[in-house]
Amino acid sequence: MLTGATGLVLPGSGPARCVFVLKTALIAALGAVVLAACGDVHCMCIGNPYVPPPSPTISPGPGFDAVATEHDTAVTITVGQKLELVLHARPGMTNWANVRSGDTSVLAPIANPAATAAPGVTLAGFQADAVGTAVITASAGAACSPGQACPQFAILYSVTVTVRPSL
Repeated sequence: MLTGATGLVLPGSGPARCVFVLKTALIAALGAVVLAACGDVHCMCIGNPYVPPPSPTISPGPGFDAVATEHDTAVTITVGQKLELVLHARPGMTNWANVRSGDTSVLAPIANPAATAAPGVTLAGFQADAVGTAVITASAGAACSPGQACPQFAILYSVTVTVRPSL
């Protein structure tokens, strides 16, 4: 039998036709579900940059005077103050690593006494020893499963810390 609207030839009559129509409807529904699953994806691609969700205000940990997070690009403290750096890993990325001060005579790394971080969080501590400017940097790469192809890219975080004379 030939249908006039679509030009499809439907098989036989009775149960064979019902099975054909049912299979066609299921394939169409499956296709709709697959296409609906292709929603918004966060990636580091050009034109679709990762926009982190707003984070709650973070206060410095015990023994620290100031805090900087992955959202900060500049911080000002005074000589003698301690800065805590709290970096949260982005989805699909490794934890932040290689956290360093660009000028250890101005901003020296110190042990963080409360450095029990939650999974995906990197903590670092610094003390302002002299007036000046130092840039703290950290890096992270793609988190890949063992044995799988992995993109070779990294992201760099930096925050400029200005140290002023103490009052």
